[in-house]
Amino acid sequence: MAAFIAGLMILVMNAALPVLGVGIPIILLGMAVALLAGIAAGLINGFLITTLGIEAFIVTLGSMGIYRSLVTWLADGGTLSLDFGLRTFYRPVYFGGLFGISWPIIVFALTVIVGEVLMSRARFGRHCAAIGSNENVAHYSNVNVNRTRLMTYAMLGMLVGVATIMYVPRLGSASASTGVLWELEAIAAVIIGGTLLKGGFGRVWGTVIGVLILSMIDNILNLTDLVSPYLNGAIQGVIIILAVILQREAKAKG
Repeated sequence: MAAFIAGLMILVMNAALPVLGVGIPIILLGMAVALLAGIAAGLINGFLITTLGIEAFIVTLGSMGIYRSLVTWLADGGTLSLDFGLRTFYRPVYFGGLFGISWPIIVFALTVIVGEVLMSRARFGRHCAAIGSNENVAHYSNVNVNRTRLMTYAMLGMLVGVATIMYVPRLGSASASTGVLWELEAIAAVIIGGTLLKGGFGRVWGTVIGVLILSMIDNILNLTDLVSPYLNGAIQGVIIILAVILQREAKAKG
């Protein structure tokens, strides 16, 4: 989804360049496209899962293949590149910052704060936890299961759009290889952070700790040359498996 949204964003911005020129309006247009495309993609996934009753794993796996094929088609098998002048103007969104803190970190921190409040203090978060714990019980407790799940996938799509907004000015390009193994990193960070794979419990702050642990492991391995950087995906896969085993053992003892 991130690869497709990045490609779509680049195409729209390049097409609008002769009309809008290099400036803030065209950047805002690209951001709006990314957010709307992300929400739309999330809603499509949510509709297939909640209304048609297709397994979430099948839908997300199938849509991943669809989006990668679409961006390959849009790029004609190559790479979609943002206009050089536009890319230069857009670069501060990723490389710039405020008070010495880069914008991606600021956006990440704001997302974490809003997410923690939403998941721990809002009705929506309690409904998500209830559905993850036991969907049938949540339904009989007067929780609108389908609407909550649909909102969850829409929010996920929106966050993919936000991530894409921050990613495009970094390289100024998109291809079928954009975002490869991002899903593995996301799953690993969430599980390391203590979220149960089957649902029912999880904290946003725990996921932040999982992200920091993964980043620290990657940096240590890269700096010490203990393992080839090409094996990062394998290491993350091992971490996921070990985390799930530990979760099962903890649950069995509990």
